[in-house]
Amino acid sequence: MHELIRANDPVLLSFAESLMKDAGIHCFIADQGMSVLEGSLGMLPRRLLVDEDMADQARRILIDAGLGGELRDRT
Repeated sequence: MHELIRANDPVLLSFAESLMKDAGIHCFIADQGMSVLEGSLGMLPRRLLVDEDMADQARRILIDAGLGGELRDRT
C-alpha cells in the first residue's frame, strides 16, 4: 500500500476517501483505531493508503480536487 495523505482532519480524510471510492480505487484509512488509545484527542494522524498500482491515478484525482498540498512526497 502507498501512503498518499497523513492528517488529523477527519473531514479531509473522509473527502479523500470518498473521491477514491467514486473513482473505483480501493483505499484504506490506517490508524483509525489509534484514537481509542489516545482518548480520541486527534493527536495521532491517520493515513490514506491506496494500492501501489493505483497510486499515480489516485494522486491525480486528489490534485484535481484541490488536495495537492496534502499529498505526501513520493517514496
